[in-house]
This record gives sequence, structure tokens and C-alpha cells, in this order.
Amino acid sequence: MHKAVAIIPARFQSTRFPGKPLATLKGKIIIQHVYEHVSSAKLVDSVFVATDDHRIFDAVKSFGGKAIMTSPLHASGSDRIAEAANGIECDHIVNVQGDEPFIRPEMIDDVIELLYNDDRVSISTLAKQITDIREIMSPHIVKVIMNSEGFAMYFSRAAIPFHRDAWECETFENGMRITLAPDEALMRGHVCHKHIGIYGFRKSTLSTFTSLEESRLERIEKLEQLRALEAGMRIKVKITEHDTFGIDTLEDLRKAEEWQNISL
Repeated sequence: MHKAVAIIPARFQSTRFPGKPLATLKGKIIIQHVYEHVSSAKLVDSVFVATDDHRIFDAVKSFGGKAIMTSPLHASGSDRIAEAANGIECDHIVNVQGDEPFIRPEMIDDVIELLYNDDRVSISTLAKQITDIREIMSPHIVKVIMNSEGFAMYFSRAAIPFHRDAWECETFENGMRITLAPDEALMRGHVCHKHIGIYGFRKSTLSTFTSLEESRLERIEKLEQLRALEAGMRIKVKITEHDTFGIDTLEDLRKAEEWQNISL
């Protein structure tokens, strides 16, 4: 019986970048980069790609990977991996996004270790400290705050926690301008964390989570993990020094070619 498996959800019909998993990055398709990096994790027994498209299924098979066909009707990657997990004997499942070719094996091991080491943990994930004020204020960067034991208290697209004494705000018709207060020591003492969207689940938790209806906060923020928090599930977060770069558009693919010189 597998102790831990990684499942990579991958669909062909991406709104902004159709066929994204099969796009080439330095001689390999994106899904192959992800698969090979995840396969190098020490605590993963098996890696699978869960897809609804035979082109992705065949491509994974062609480079020697394992793939599982799933329904085309799933609303999220979590639903897709839950279907795939039904046919796999395992205790723990890691959900790794199929558009992040820079994922590192140690990041996979980190989320698995959180599940191994603490029975209170339902879901595990990662976060990285943010040092750029533009990322803190960007709604495209999801932030997370944790309690003293590392359990997530909330995830948001807003700047959390908002450091009232370190930031000065002015609101205009076209948005909000943020400037740093003169006392830079306050800014140096402020900590804000970016959520890294990799999740470790206990298999029973994944089944329960995907059976729940969309929650109120999830609907507002468009963040799936808030459904788990509202249901009372405990999400533990480990701080990592590593970052990832998701590919959502052709422009992102161009940027990924530049990243690769350092990271692949």
C-alpha cells in the first residue's frame, strides 16, 4: 500500500492558455517538468497525472509517466484528484498544480512531513515570506496568516495582516496608492506571507472536503481553502524559502524561459 502519492490535475481547456500542459519549455512539455520534479521527492511512493483529455494522457504515457482519465465535469483540481484517488491505495495525497514546472521535490516532502508529524493536521500547505510591497497589495497573490503553532487562521487576496503603522494609504477613483511610512524600521519588522498552492491531504479528508458545498467565504474570495477552514478543518502551514512560478498565459511561458536559467 502506498503511504503517500502525488496527483497532478491537468486539463487541456484552459481559458487563457488552451493546451497549456503540452506547451514546450526548453525541450520538454510543462507537465513533464512537473512530473519529474515531483517524482524526485523522497517521501512520495507514486506520482499520477489526473486528466480529462486523451492528448495529455497519451503525452504522459509517452515519457513513462502514470496517468488516470477523469471526468471532464469537475469544477476544480481538488475534485479531479479526489476522483483519481478513489482507485489508489494510499494514506496521504499531495495535490500539485500541473502548471508549475519549478516546483521543488523538497516542497513536496515538506507538506507530507506536516501530515506525518501532527495528527491534528487535516490539510498541509506552504507559505513564503513576502518582501515586495507590490506583492503584498496584489489581489493576484494569496496571503495567509497563521497562529503560533503554524495553523492557518485565514487566507485572503487582501493584504493580511494590514500593518496600519507601517503603511500609508490614499484612495482614488481608480484604486488605492500605498506608500511606506518614513519609519522604515516598522516595515523591516513586518511579516506577510504568500501562500504556495500545494496541498497535502489525508485521503479521508480529501473525500470529505470535496463533498462539501462551496462556502460563503470561498465564494467571496474565490479561494477553495476557505471552504476547509469554514468546515473546521485544520490547515497547517510550513514556511519555505522556495518560490514557484505558475504558467497561466503565453507571456508567463516566455517569463518561464528566463526563470529556467536559474531554476530548472
